[in-house]
Amino acid sequence: MLNLCTIGTSQITRSFIEAADKVEGVQVVAVYSRDPLKAEELAETYNIADAHFDMGTMLADERINGVYIASPNALHFPQVMTCLQHQKHIICEKPIFTNVKDFNIAYEKADRQGVFLFEAMRNLHTPNFHKLKEALGLIGNIRSAYFHRMRYSSKYDRFRKGEISNVFSNKMGGGALRDLGVYPLSLMVALFDEPESTYYHSIQLNSEVDGSGTLLLEYGSYNGTVMCSKITTSYNDCEIHGENGTLVFDNAAPIRDIKFLPNQGNDSIQLAAEEVLPNMSYQIQNFKSIIEKGDCDTYRYYRNISKKVVSIIDRHGQ
Repeated sequence: MLNLCTIGTSQITRSFIEAADKVEGVQVVAVYSRDPLKAEELAETYNIADAHFDMGTMLADERINGVYIASPNALHFPQVMTCLQHQKHIICEKPIFTNVKDFNIAYEKADRQGVFLFEAMRNLHTPNFHKLKEALGLIGNIRSAYFHRMRYSSKYDRFRKGEISNVFSNKMGGGALRDLGVYPLSLMVALFDEPESTYYHSIQLNSEVDGSGTLLLEYGSYNGTVMCSKITTSYNDCEIHGENGTLVFDNAAPIRDIKFLPNQGNDSIQLAAEEVLPNMSYQIQNFKSIIEKGDCDTYRYYRNISKKVVSIIDRHGQ
């Protein structure tokens, strides 16, 4: 049984708890917040027995063997290190870290402690990610790819009035590339590996973070383009262009619709699978399997993707 506790009380934590409830052999047994009222409200909403506002007390509970971290980006590293000290498996929200130095220190610590450290990059674990990857063979030689994650933030109106929330704070690790761009960037790296070079052109806000930006990834015979924004919204699909045709899919995360459009002819082919579980459940299933089997090969596969993405964020972060 994977007995989890959670750190953070935002909507993403609530979605994680709901997704974990759909995975056999996984249960959330405790929640943590610095605010006792928020911890108690979250626990009551989901009928979770233990609500904590002292992290050390929660982590000392021997029933708990895993932690889900969904705090602001700048808190990921210190909280991960604290959880590792208690020998807990960890699922940390994206981006797991914002620099390679922290990444290396944390994973070396996880290895010494004999536990697994995962990045919660949900789009890489779903049936439709695997469908998309398999479909690359349909399009022939790849010539370009365009992925995006552009969503007007619900907190941007307050930002324009002078209130700087964590997602728009450089001190807290905010910004478009770190918060939203990491989804299409991770997808690009998972499909095509690490690029030969990268260039990031951003629109800077007065809080010293990128409100939006365009990241160019050069792969030699083709280029990838990642667009991200927290101050505008795109309604375009994502595309991968090949000499035999184009793959079109609706979103970098979650992927719900995929179709192949051949360059010759007008008929498109629908490729998407029907995903019956909540989107976040698939990564929880996968992490549980890796832990139970001690599957170090699969663990290293995801770990290497995360490191390549972190290195790009580190290069272009604010």
